[in-house]
Amino acid sequence: MTLLHVIILAIVQGFAELLPVSSSAHVIVAEELMGMNPSAPQMTFLLVMLHTGTMLAVIVYFWQRWRRAFFQSVEGFKRFAYVFILANVFTGVIGLALIEGIERIVFRHQAHAWVEQLFSHLNLIAPALAAAGILILAAGLREGRGREPDSGGTGELTAKQAGWIGAVQGLCIPFRGFSRSGATISVGMLAGVPRRISEDFSFALAVALTPAADARELWRLVKMEHIQHSASLFPSVMPSILGAFFAFLAGLVALKWLSRWLESGRWYIFGFYCLLAACVVGYLYHVGF
Repeated sequence: MTLLHVIILAIVQGFAELLPVSSSAHVIVAEELMGMNPSAPQMTFLLVMLHTGTMLAVIVYFWQRWRRAFFQSVEGFKRFAYVFILANVFTGVIGLALIEGIERIVFRHQAHAWVEQLFSHLNLIAPALAAAGILILAAGLREGRGREPDSGGTGELTAKQAGWIGAVQGLCIPFRGFSRSGATISVGMLAGVPRRISEDFSFALAVALTPAADARELWRLVKMEHIQHSASLFPSVMPSILGAFFAFLAGLVALKWLSRWLESGRWYIFGFYCLLAACVVGYLYHVGF
């Protein structure tokens, strides 16, 4: 893996992560096209470090919006903290259950099995992209029919709405292609959350999820390096840090575009894109990638 490869993957990740089109699917396809193994520990660690770069972009871009939406008063912060924690509990329970189930059942006959081994399976990424596309289309079409969100006129999330968003985020964790931002924002919109609040809350959840993913992938890399008796983690870690920086820059650009598309009522177009991407990934799998 060269520096040029890292920069290309960082740009792909930075633009795709903050759009509801599954950044992981795009990065994995790019890795496959460049002859890399997306399920290798070094590559999955690079992927989560790229997510870290975009997480920092999220914090920079959304901070003022989060202050206005969630931190205007002590009571407002308490309400936000409650639904935020609740959503993360749902994400943790469902995500960890899926990871344990896949590693213990699907890979029960393999030594040192990790759920990340699924990441190189384009035959799984294609239907996940299609599912995300259908969900985005449903939310976009519902919005297009002009239904007003049922949120008491305040724009605040209820516990039920936060629970649905957190649960769907948990489903996204092991399945690359099932866009986290696309799924959580769409479910929020379908549950009656105003689209701007849904966007703000979805990316706030990403800030909580990313450090846990970083820790898991670093632990996986350390274990695999120990098993393979490698001398140093430096060759794996330094390219990932550089990748995080470039992903941060690309992520800031992508966020401005995402907000404009959300505010102009064209959310459904991302659904069509995901369906098209599913067809492309399915074709790549068919021809042997």
